[in-house]
Amino acid sequence: MSARRKKKRKVLRITLTKSPIGYSERQKRTVRALGLRRMHQTVEQADTPVIRGMVAKVQHLVKVEEVEA
Repeated sequence: MSARRKKKRKVLRITLTKSPIGYSERQKRTVRALGLRRMHQTVEQADTPVIRGMVAKVQHLVKVEEVEA
């Protein structure tokens, strides 16, 4: 066994809870870029500053949970 411990990777579980219909095209593209296609779909993305920024821009449309993978 190696001397180093494996770091637990942080993951964000993102669920689309509200439809992006009626919102700006930019927000629709952000939701799509997160990997969300349909209502109540859940995706897991790495917890990076880029993903956090995207989530912040559409926080009114999604639910986010922090998970350790």
